[in-house]
Amino acid sequence: MEHIIEVKQLTKAFTYYKKDTGIIHSFKNLIHRNSLTKMAVEDVSFSIRQGEMVGFLGPNGAGKSTTLKMLSGILHPTSGSATVMGYTPWKRHKDFKQQFSIVMGQKSQLWPDLPAADSIYLNKCIYQVEQDSYQRTLDELTDMLGVRDLLHVQVRRLSLGERMKMELIASLIHRPKLLFLDEPTIGLDLLAQKAIRQFLRHYNEQTNATIILTSHYMKDIEDLCPRVILIQGGRITYDGELQDVNAEYGDKRIMKLQFHEHVEREILLPFGNVLHHDGITAVIELESSNIADSSRQLLELLPVSDVLIAEIGAEEGIEALFQRQS
Repeated sequence: MEHIIEVKQLTKAFTYYKKDTGIIHSFKNLIHRNSLTKMAVEDVSFSIRQGEMVGFLGPNGAGKSTTLKMLSGILHPTSGSATVMGYTPWKRHKDFKQQFSIVMGQKSQLWPDLPAADSIYLNKCIYQVEQDSYQRTLDELTDMLGVRDLLHVQVRRLSLGERMKMELIASLIHRPKLLFLDEPTIGLDLLAQKAIRQFLRHYNEQTNATIILTSHYMKDIEDLCPRVILIQGGRITYDGELQDVNAEYGDKRIMKLQFHEHVEREILLPFGNVLHHDGITAVIELESSNIADSSRQLLELLPVSDVLIAEIGAEEGIEALFQRQS
């Protein structure tokens, strides 16, 4: 299966200016400004095959959205190269733009005072979709998402979940081969999140479209993405199967503790890697061979009201990986 995306040493640096408060510093800035450079993405390399669903994960400010914007041609990189479906994205060839879509959960492409049908029809005209193909695709997508009766309702009167479904329809009306999804389920309730995930899985199976998904909801990633790419500080830190994220931990477990009195973090450090601590609860990463001794000592020394021991799951594994690399 061919690679639809090839990224090699992609780098994006932003220059910004530092200014202290006050009128005097404002006048000084007219003569001289202190410029600073932020490396949003640095030497990123990866490839993605046609039809893959890939989770692109990282903490806030890690470089996820910046990378997607470069791959979709919104931003021009500082250095490095990328080919997407055989095109250089920031050259913005017409044929390239007609074959992908980008959906950003915090930015809408729909006109709020118009019915969603009008914005969707506008995209039909922009992408020059034939009427028969447009109507067939619209009927299919609205039925799959259960929003046919809402097409002629003003967008601003829709719920957040209904609006996001309309965003997806508008983005898919031209049947793109590649879909960039940046936090598509942000702010949605559990039922709406589930509906979006089911739709995306079905769309991928039916069309073999490639989907790159960023999300802070691990359920989105676990349900949709067999492969994950982790980025932190602008650099790729892991690229592989989601189920293998924990491989480097070997025979390790996590212990979740709840206390009936406040416990200082320093007291827990000798027992293992403290992944979470707020004084009343804590999560510690331990070697399996130390579980029995550690459990006994913790119960004897600390005011433990509840304890749970489990294998490291995908979410905990990713969180631990980010903390270690920090």
